Amino acid sequence: MSEQSNTLFVGNLPWALRGKDLIEIFSQYGEVTFARVILDRETKKSKGYGFVEFANAEDASKAKEEMHEAEINDRSIKIDYARPREENNNQ
Repeated sequence: MSEQSNTLFVGNLPWALRGKDLIEIFSQYGEVTFARVILDRETKKSKGYGFVEFANAEDASKAKEEMHEAEINDRSIKIDYARPREENNNQ
């Protein structure tokens, strides 16, 4: 089983959502310290996924459990614990 983290990966997001929207949606589960929707570097359009960081792992766990496959603007979002970035990432 994946180790518990305080940062969640959130996928299949509606294209119009931004970080402030993620904070609003996820703050009902605890203190959100950071939220970001990943944008394409060139077009500045959403790539459809982002990250939400909570002040503690317990709140992240609760949000993951309750929000996985939840509907947001007719899209079923996918949530998992964020994994560390790969070393071969070109960013």
